[in-house]
Amino acid sequence: MMKTDVVVIGAGAVGCAIARELSKYEVDVIVVDKNEDVGGDASKSNSAIIHTGYDASPGTLESQLVVAANPMFPKLVEDLQVPFKATGAILPAITEEQFEQLPAIKEKAFRNRVYDVEYLTKEQILKMEPNMNPEVRGGLYIPRESIIDPFIYVQALAENANENGVHFLLNTKVTGIQTEDQKIRSVETTGGTIETKYVINAAALYCDEIAAMVGKAEYKVVARRGQFYILDKNTSCKVEHIVLPIPTKVTKGKLMCPTIHGNMLVGPTAEDLNNKTDKSVTADGLASIVEDVRRLVPGVKIGDTITQYSGLRPNRNPEGLHVDIWDDLEGYINLSGVRSTGLTLSAAMGVYVAQLMKEHGCRLVYKENFKNTRKGIRIFHEMSREEQDAVIKENPKYGNIICRCETITEGEIMDAIHRPLGARSMDAVKRRVRAGMGRCQGGFCGPKVIEILAREWKIPVDQVNKNETGSYMVTGKTR
Repeated sequence: MMKTDVVVIGAGAVGCAIARELSKYEVDVIVVDKNEDVGGDASKSNSAIIHTGYDASPGTLESQLVVAANPMFPKLVEDLQVPFKATGAILPAITEEQFEQLPAIKEKAFRNRVYDVEYLTKEQILKMEPNMNPEVRGGLYIPRESIIDPFIYVQALAENANENGVHFLLNTKVTGIQTEDQKIRSVETTGGTIETKYVINAAALYCDEIAAMVGKAEYKVVARRGQFYILDKNTSCKVEHIVLPIPTKVTKGKLMCPTIHGNMLVGPTAEDLNNKTDKSVTADGLASIVEDVRRLVPGVKIGDTITQYSGLRPNRNPEGLHVDIWDDLEGYINLSGVRSTGLTLSAAMGVYVAQLMKEHGCRLVYKENFKNTRKGIRIFHEMSREEQDAVIKENPKYGNIICRCETITEGEIMDAIHRPLGARSMDAVKRRVRAGMGRCQGGFCGPKVIEILAREWKIPVDQVNKNETGSYMVTGKTR
């Protein structure tokens, strides 16, 4: 039997942020996740936007956390070496009806204490974004809306937490939670039993199923699917800012924005499903993206797509972000309703949950030796020629280009494999260094990455997985 003070269920952005915050204290923490890598489900398939909270429901916990989290990111991404850019967002009004909604949206932003939202004229918008619909009547500018690499963000939180003593049990599913005398006693998993005093349920899509294990499933989670296009970096129709539609009660709508690595992101849809694993894309869903986004940016070149994907957001019913503690179950903290702003509010959620634990009797003593920084993977194609020559002399594997589309070297891939919580699958390598994320989508580099993974983990080639256990990349020899 394993023993710890705190079990965090879920290794997405929120779970890893909580784990990192708790790693600042003299407390033992184990993070458990059913997936083979950190990143959760929703945290690795979203719009990669760090929000300001301008359009949150005023007075809600979600508004409080998002507004608090946004200014935390500049220092956080610097400490953890996470790619981040404050592009700003434009909310254009194309129709007269939309134009008339702008004052109410600006007033809502003010009520959320987001005071830097400004009006833009038609001329200002077209100067900032020449590819915008020329029929635009005006809009709003939200300068602190930003873009981030969501994969590296979660990995950085997890790696830093791990360096500060947090243990991660991946490929491990929670099967039960044991209580005694109205207190948490242990967590049952496929990897064994963990004796613990505290359980933090950050399981997102599956948080209702975890809550049911302790009789606290007073809500249901429905998967809300969002489909996306990723366009080639060389597409001729681009935007420099996040271009947002006027939001609705159901969704923030279909947007177009740059990614941190120079592609264009277009989408998403918002489709409620009964299936928590259906990440397929559909012809109708993709067609609706094209139709809606072309109202904002008519010239968008969907033919330049290099891939499509979908993500599942945990939609709570009844709605609303909740962090719940019960008097009749000591040591259990339940998070639910974390949706599209989860990536952003994760930074504040860690602090919020730690404070909540203190208020409910958990003694958290600050570590004198907490390490707040994390060293990222050296990015070869961003180096100067002199720096590239130097790193190749230090490690010749940086001179071997594996992924031609993204100029990713063998040295970078090996770093991704051997660092804390290193990559053990094809997708884990892809998320850390982008090998396979370029125009050919791994057609050239895929076999080479398989060979490197097999060599470094000392396993047969036919045991290399795409992601989860059993998702083998090859099935055997042909000769």
